[in-house]
Amino acid sequence: MSRLQNTSREPGRVAVLAVGVMMLLVSGPPAAQAQSARPDTRQMTCAQAQSLVKQRGSVVMTTGPSTFDKFIANVSYCLPEANMMRPKFAPTKDNPKCPVGNKCFRSRNVR
Repeated sequence: MSRLQNTSREPGRVAVLAVGVMMLLVSGPPAAQAQSARPDTRQMTCAQAQSLVKQRGSVVMTTGPSTFDKFIANVSYCLPEANMMRPKFAPTKDNPKCPVGNKCFRSRNVR
């Protein structure tokens, strides 16, 4: 008896497998799902993006078709790797250069 004939006796298993394959095809690749879950600055107003950074303290957001960046609210999100911060800009619905939050950097004078 061949395997094909054997599976025909188990229609439930074949149906479950078929549904599983269809769900994978419809849902898309995992990387695309993760990317779509990340907040997109281009879909928010400048005030909304700034508010999100203030609420979360540190957030990674999509900033372009294939770019993303980390924005922080204060220097405590930099420590211990960096000890200072600078304004970080990104495009939003209403401002092509919105000061969304800050980015960390290390001062050359501090060891």
